[in-house]
Amino acid sequence: MHHVGMGVHIDITGLRPERIAVVISPLAELGMALHALSEPAHHPGLQAWVTAVTARLDPHLADRMCEADFLWRTTFSDLFLACAGIPGRAALPGGTLAEELDLLDKLSDEQFVDGALEFTCALPYDVPGRGPLTDEGLRRRSLELAAARGPGQLLFTERLLADPPRTRAWLRQFLQDCDEAFFAEAWSRLRHQLAADARLKTDLLRRKGLGEALTSVSSAVTLDEAAGRITVDKLGDGRTAAGDGGLLLIPTSLGWPHLMVLHRHGWQPVLHYPVGSPELAAPPTVGQLALRMTALSHPVRMRMCRNLARSAYTTSELAQVHGMTAPEISRHLGVLKKAGLITTRRRGRYVLHQLDVTVVARLGSDFLEGILR
Repeated sequence: MHHVGMGVHIDITGLRPERIAVVISPLAELGMALHALSEPAHHPGLQAWVTAVTARLDPHLADRMCEADFLWRTTFSDLFLACAGIPGRAALPGGTLAEELDLLDKLSDEQFVDGALEFTCALPYDVPGRGPLTDEGLRRRSLELAAARGPGQLLFTERLLADPPRTRAWLRQFLQDCDEAFFAEAWSRLRHQLAADARLKTDLLRRKGLGEALTSVSSAVTLDEAAGRITVDKLGDGRTAAGDGGLLLIPTSLGWPHLMVLHRHGWQPVLHYPVGSPELAAPPTVGQLALRMTALSHPVRMRMCRNLARSAYTTSELAQVHGMTAPEISRHLGVLKKAGLITTRRRGRYVLHQLDVTVVARLGSDFLEGILR
């Protein structure tokens, strides 16, 4: 397939507008709740909620949460978007968690095992292939990779491969217990905000088209109408196609800042996007981020930034300070300017350069958001 650069690409050739749905999913949000509880550092805005839930969590439930936390801690298992795996690739999430757990039960054992073992990275993801239930080599590889992740993962993987129905029943019961312990209360608050956002995006979709709706989802999502392709700017590569199925857009509140794309082969593509973020400016693309960090990593440019952070300088002043020629300084300034790190203004016949301190100050959080996106 033609390589179109970094990011996740969704081929939407022939996708009919009525097959695009913006919908809320209690199961997907429960997955994000479990993620926030196991990775609170990713979600400083949820600190109070995480503390309150953790404080009143039953110790037995807390232990079970640790038992399978790799389904939501380091990867976001597609099991939480079960509707996308239903044959026909056009199912919508259930209106209630119980309905969504029924959809999860409709997945085949192969689909369930593949979705649960995503954390081992052993399985073909966006290409067709056999799974560990039928391929002995993949089974061994899954167990090896699970062992490398620790005894908990190995135990879970052994149990899952030996008896998928038992593990499925275990997970369903665990998710129901989480609902009772803390999620039902959180969902009763969150679903109104998420439903309002879904209505807003649906309206935008109808009135202005898919391009506008995707822009409102995130500036990291772009539509190339001529090529019939959606691109999501993320570190890493992936591709999928809507084919004869649909495309789902599912908002998350607890998942901010993670912008995720389900691009598993044979499943309906899903954009799982954050809402209600404190984001003020559009986040830089992954490419811009790399450009900024590379620009700042050069020792000469680092020394120049020391001056430019304190005051505005002309090219000849910088050349004098650093004992370099004006063309050499101009080249370094060009790199910093291309990366969007300096501002330039004219005063009379002089051109003054200064470091954009706010952009540099944001780099840490931009980097974090970029790698978590």
